[in-house]
Amino acid sequence: MDELAPQCAELAEAKREHPWLKAAPSHALQQTLKDLDRACRDHGTFKVRWRSKVRWSPSFRFPDAKQISVERLGRKWGRAKLPKLGWVRFRWSRPLGGEIRSATVSKKSGHWFVSFLVDDQAVTPEKHAMPGTAVGIDRGVKVAAVTSDGDFHDREFITADQAGRYRRLQQQFARTKKGSANRSKTRAAMNRIMGRVTDRRGHFCAQTASRIVAKNALVVLEDLRIKNMSASASGTIEAPGSRVVAQKRGLNRAVLDKGWHRLELALVGAARYTGTTVVKVNPAYTSQRCSACGFACEENRESQSVFVCKAEGCGHTAHADVNAAVNIKHAGGQPVSACGDLGASGSAKQEPVSRATGRTPS
Repeated sequence: MDELAPQCAELAEAKREHPWLKAAPSHALQQTLKDLDRACRDHGTFKVRWRSKVRWSPSFRFPDAKQISVERLGRKWGRAKLPKLGWVRFRWSRPLGGEIRSATVSKKSGHWFVSFLVDDQAVTPEKHAMPGTAVGIDRGVKVAAVTSDGDFHDREFITADQAGRYRRLQQQFARTKKGSANRSKTRAAMNRIMGRVTDRRGHFCAQTASRIVAKNALVVLEDLRIKNMSASASGTIEAPGSRVVAQKRGLNRAVLDKGWHRLELALVGAARYTGTTVVKVNPAYTSQRCSACGFACEENRESQSVFVCKAEGCGHTAHADVNAAVNIKHAGGQPVSACGDLGASGSAKQEPVSRATGRTPS
């Protein structure tokens, strides 16, 4: 905050020198400086870059609740009075549910939105309504989320017609000239399609998270490094355009499409209203370990969906994702050791052993 005060003073001087800065609300400009200061603190000054004018979605925030007034005009419409903008009419999509703290105006997919931060006076319960309940969640590219209870949570976020239209727009976009009006129109059409996809993904994650935390006092997730998992393979020893790079690109798209990180954020947010505890555990060998006897072997998972334990005297069979979710649940919030042992139960082998070679995988 000490470094931010001189910048605010410089902003006031700049507004006296440049009249066009006076057209913008002062609080919105100050909030932009705060966002810049926080980005420099979190990521380092030399790693902060200007946003691309093509990918940037404009937004500005009004933090002073005393200057914000909201009135309801009817069942579907309302209006808000914002500094420098006056009364703005908007579609009333949901009740405010509390005292307004701030307002944010943003543009997405060609439409302007206003969102209000409210204080709903909700307090996190000290104890969950069903204490002792727990669930493990396995996130995958085939099914978005599978629980240890055997529930499969998944949906398609883009229809076949929309996917086909998006591909045609991509081809059309590649043929347009940079800076042309046709390029802007094509980009806007692509953004409208992806905006609907993003909204469906957000609704799915919020709905799934609400259902899970309502029934469980403990939710266990894998501690996945999604950013590293979805990184491009073009920087490896494989040549750009090779089959390996193309396969990795398809996997990256599948990972990002399922919204793994957004589901995690939704679970953490929803848990505040139910008193649920969300923990993350080491994901090592959770897909290869038998949830019945603890034997870990890479041949246990015969396919994407079939798990058959190869240990003598066991032969446990289950859906592979459900088995992995049970292993995640067994971890119980305790980290898994480097050799793959779960905190709740020991394994027959210290590391998975390949029956074909008799060696541990490298």
